[in-house]
Amino acid sequence: MTDVRYFAGATLRALTASKEGPSLYDVCDPLLRGTGGSQPPGDAHLAKFYRTALSNPALRPLLRRAGLPELRHEDRFNALRAALTRARDDSEPDWIAIGQPVAELVDTLQLRHPQPKPLAAPRDAPAMSEIDATIRTCGQHLLRSYAKNGFLPTYAAFNLIGDPDVRGADFLAALTGLDARGYKNSTLLFNLARVFIARSPAGRLINPPWTGIAEPMWEPVQIRHRSAYYDAFFIEALLSYLETGLASPDEQTPARAAIDAMATFCLGPSRETVHGRDGKTFDVITALAPAPHPRFSRFFAQIKQDLGFGIYVPDCDTTACSFSAALQAGRDDPLLDQPLVDFYAGYQVTHGANEPRVTVPLNDHVDYRGGIVTWIDNLKGERPYGNDLDPTLNLDVLEVSFRNCARWKIVETPARLAVIHGIVAFQRRLAESGAFANPRSHIYYLPELYCAYFGRCYAAFMALPDAARRAIDPDDAFAFIREKVLAYVRDDLIAHEMNPFDAALALIALGHLGAERAAFATPLHVIIRQRGEGGRRGPFRAYEWNKMKTPTRILVGGPEVTSAFVLMGLALARRAMTIS
Repeated sequence: MTDVRYFAGATLRALTASKEGPSLYDVCDPLLRGTGGSQPPGDAHLAKFYRTALSNPALRPLLRRAGLPELRHEDRFNALRAALTRARDDSEPDWIAIGQPVAELVDTLQLRHPQPKPLAAPRDAPAMSEIDATIRTCGQHLLRSYAKNGFLPTYAAFNLIGDPDVRGADFLAALTGLDARGYKNSTLLFNLARVFIARSPAGRLINPPWTGIAEPMWEPVQIRHRSAYYDAFFIEALLSYLETGLASPDEQTPARAAIDAMATFCLGPSRETVHGRDGKTFDVITALAPAPHPRFSRFFAQIKQDLGFGIYVPDCDTTACSFSAALQAGRDDPLLDQPLVDFYAGYQVTHGANEPRVTVPLNDHVDYRGGIVTWIDNLKGERPYGNDLDPTLNLDVLEVSFRNCARWKIVETPARLAVIHGIVAFQRRLAESGAFANPRSHIYYLPELYCAYFGRCYAAFMALPDAARRAIDPDDAFAFIREKVLAYVRDDLIAHEMNPFDAALALIALGHLGAERAAFATPLHVIIRQRGEGGRRGPFRAYEWNKMKTPTRILVGGPEVTSAFVLMGLALARRAMTIS
């Protein structure tokens, strides 16, 4: 809902609400609003973060009347103040003790994931001419944006109300499992702030309702940036546009030039050398290349530093997707000869249900065995985010391994095949338990996006020779997972109200997994009906593509991202409908 009256009313209620107890500023101002609060051995960053993120002129008016009645009790108020003082001043803070009074407050929140209403299925699919026109509109939007910016931008936005899955115990797990003190600071203060926001009228302004599952990015401040991870998927989108045959002759040359330039960005400026767990060096891909490549404005580059995100390390997902996209783009860089599966073996969980390699176990109901963790230690051994394990990331590891199965001699090398068997078994357990459909199982993605990415992975698997498929999957795990994912998309996702991003994810899953033609009608109508919703920025609005759950809910997406996913979904639907 973007109704001006809604936001005007929500703003008025936040500004005029009765104050029920001490506010965030009553708690923090005496400790953190000054010049920094402490000298070494303490940590001045906590105060800098507070002033930048929470005590800024835009947020203070909305939260100045957001009070908590339980903080009227002197003991609770003083305990919270004492915890923040220790976080500010101690050289070696006891983060469990510091986080406990905040965790108790976090557990008072009543947040939930979207619950869309049922949606009646249309009788027929839209006309093919409408599908083709929307594909062209999305492809042209990507090419215009690339020509204007010199890259395809993506945006990050903070949702200060936080993620519904992060409860008090999860907050404490993050506070202790993260490595960088600045990241611990931001996690501490963001989680404190989200209590005041969610339990006040300000919550309705900061977290308004929406249609579907993927969250629209309507926050007023969005940080534009570039990453190899994004470029990899933009490469796939433009390749999809060319494969449809709908790109005009005048569009084909700039599309191929953009694809080539993005592949170069992934394999060049974004390349970073690291040590594998066996001591050998590997070249991997970092999500944020050194400045100036991320294309932050000077303003946001400084804010990024002030908020505690100064160090960024490579990750397994960006590496997998960049290798895959470069291969699809026809690149033949020696970098791609590296058998990544050997490197991933060092980041695979192989002992016990929840091996200590996962230091931030926000999804610890999942059996991690066989899974690959997210973050890669840089050459200095830095690991600012600790480590976590995401199911969708593991699909990307499988997908790139299937594309390079022969090149990396996976079937012929028992140790490499064992790594793949472990990841496949991990994915099968997710399907058997139904955990893949639980938002809590996912660190960076939605279950709906997992379904789309499983379709992408399944397509790469099915492109392998029969003998390779039998060696990789002797127990037909992929057939089993396919049925579970298709059932979820058919019976849950497309049976309820969707926004265009949800619908694109549904089409990608349905197209790759060989669904019946009738299943495409509903998501196709959602996309065609909503074309133009993006106004001047593009044919569609920006929606949640991926996210961070810590230090708060940080969404990543953009109008170009939505166009890319819609284009890929429509192209798959078009192919399926043409064949059938």
